[in-house]
Amino acid sequence: MSLIGIVISTMAPALIAGNGWAKSDFAMVGSLGLFSSLALPFVGRLADVLGVRRTALIGQTVMPLTYLAYSQMDGSLGVYIAIFIAQSIICMTTTATVYCRLAVQYVVKARGLALAVVASGPALFGLVVGPLLNRLVETEGWRTGYQALAVFAIVSGIVTFLLIPAAPNQAAQAAGPKRKAREDYPMIFRNTAFWLLAGAMLLCNLPQTILQAQLKMLMLENGVDGLAVGAMLSASALGMLTGRVLTGLAIDRFNPYLVGFLTMGLPSMGLFLISSSFDSTPVLWASVYLLGFTFGAEGDVVAYLVARRFGVEIYSSVMGLLTACMSASTALGAALLSLILSATGNFNLFLLITGASVMVGAAMLLLLKRGDKQMVAAAG
Repeated sequence: MSLIGIVISTMAPALIAGNGWAKSDFAMVGSLGLFSSLALPFVGRLADVLGVRRTALIGQTVMPLTYLAYSQMDGSLGVYIAIFIAQSIICMTTTATVYCRLAVQYVVKARGLALAVVASGPALFGLVVGPLLNRLVETEGWRTGYQALAVFAIVSGIVTFLLIPAAPNQAAQAAGPKRKAREDYPMIFRNTAFWLLAGAMLLCNLPQTILQAQLKMLMLENGVDGLAVGAMLSASALGMLTGRVLTGLAIDRFNPYLVGFLTMGLPSMGLFLISSSFDSTPVLWASVYLLGFTFGAEGDVVAYLVARRFGVEIYSSVMGLLTACMSASTALGAALLSLILSATGNFNLFLLITGASVMVGAAMLLLLKRGDKQMVAAAG
């Protein structure tokens, strides 16, 4: 499901042009990601209770079916919305909320780098397959694109399922029995660190609707032609990949809060540049790269800080709540973008507003250091 942003952004122009949908209506569909926000806390709890393998299998089974359903649409936006909602709820079991638990559970030293490796799949997909998917959609149409994605999801789902350990190792067994939800959640909500992280994620993820659904539309607005958008998709994917790896390396070695502030604040520069009159290809490429870099870094920063402040036993429960905040923020950003597109017809005001929100959200991560001596272990 972490690939869905690249998929939607690639498909959007062809879907809008081929089905006669309004850009503002399609942008509003992104706000339905709020359903993901409702599902993610339950997904996180499932991973803590059932384990990664059985939880991930749910989405691995359903994801190919949703892609096939998209390919059979009759042009109705309502049908697209229905499939989108189903995918946004059920397939969240194949996100970092679930998969990153493996790195936290099995790796103690170099955990930041381990999280970076685990979460690099979407970036590698975007870097290698993203341009190929874009070309396929440009030449063969969106139906063929969705059918190819269904095949990809079947193969990658089977491989991933077989690679996940079937039983926990000794380190995982040492964690002991799971506590009850009525004990865990009050402890989580009493922790100031949770609210600081939640606030930071709400502010930092408002512009993520661009990478998840609107990047191609934004680049076309800035004068980039359809096929050349593939280079921008590659910039986004390269940014995600380097963001994950460099952040993973840095967060193991330096102050994690300062690393979080610097890496999460980067997209504000990219957002301001895109909104400016500097529309040269190198400037746009660099701006998209910065957006991708932070999107990649975010997974490492949040996952590392959650493991640091809450421990392993309730890791996915906390991540589920925080990922829900991220998803809600992206949905709110999509709704805001839809309103701005309806009112102004362009992205500029949205870019300026979200650029400022990202700067504030990144600064909130620095406040986490104050409570570093009161880190909450899973044993309470």
